[in-house]
Amino acid sequence: MEIKNTIAVVTGAASGIGHAVSMQLSARGVKKIGLVDMHDGVKTVAHQINEEADRECAIPFQGDATDPDFRTSVFDSLCEGGNVVNICVPCAGITRDALAVKMNKETKKASIYPLENFRLVVEVNLIAPVYWAMEMVARIAEQRAQRGLKRWHPDELIQATAIFIGSISSQGNKGQISYASTKAGIEGAAATLTQEAIFHGVRCGVIHPGFTDTPMVRALGEEYIEQNILKDTQLGRLIRPQEIADAICFMISNSAVSGQLWADAGWHPSPT
Repeated sequence: MEIKNTIAVVTGAASGIGHAVSMQLSARGVKKIGLVDMHDGVKTVAHQINEEADRECAIPFQGDATDPDFRTSVFDSLCEGGNVVNICVPCAGITRDALAVKMNKETKKASIYPLENFRLVVEVNLIAPVYWAMEMVARIAEQRAQRGLKRWHPDELIQATAIFIGSISSQGNKGQISYASTKAGIEGAAATLTQEAIFHGVRCGVIHPGFTDTPMVRALGEEYIEQNILKDTQLGRLIRPQEIADAICFMISNSAVSGQLWADAGWHPSPT
């Protein structure tokens, strides 16, 4: 699938992997890219992309990625004039880390991970990304139906690709009961959606980044990063967001690459 002259949408585009993949897609010639984020920094990123590209290709959309009406409005805007979105990379994500069950040494009472935190992480990290991808598939399915097309044929070339952001935490990680659950859930959702969406010529894949130099990881603190991440990483450093973005573009452009790609920088935690 050619990235050049396509229309893309990236959530969580104001920072981290979302920012990096937006920059990469622009450099590879997307015709238009919708940058989605809750923070107004997304406007700065759009300006930066347009300056570097020397063309108006990046459009900022500030809003809540979990809001269905907001999602619909973004696609309506990007699909004006009979266009469809061809690339969807939903990067927006959050953590609410804590032990699943934590004992109070003084009271001898156990506290359970807050249900409201679990629901919030599921909403942002699992439900929202899947619905952004399904919105893209639905728009393509409708356009094909309007053109009298039914089952996609390989001669037509790939119509679109969705790349979900998984995580090495999908294999389990202490203190991440909600986050790890959502990243494991993304695997099942993507595997199911790709079986259905290929009827319309749409591929889906999952990239599982290791510890990447993003605000989310930096929030863990330098001491934690040194003691629990870098010592178990073959590269001896955090992964650069640009490296993950490059891998995402590879997954988009090479249609033979299916399923999941692990980009963990050789991270193998020591047994405790």
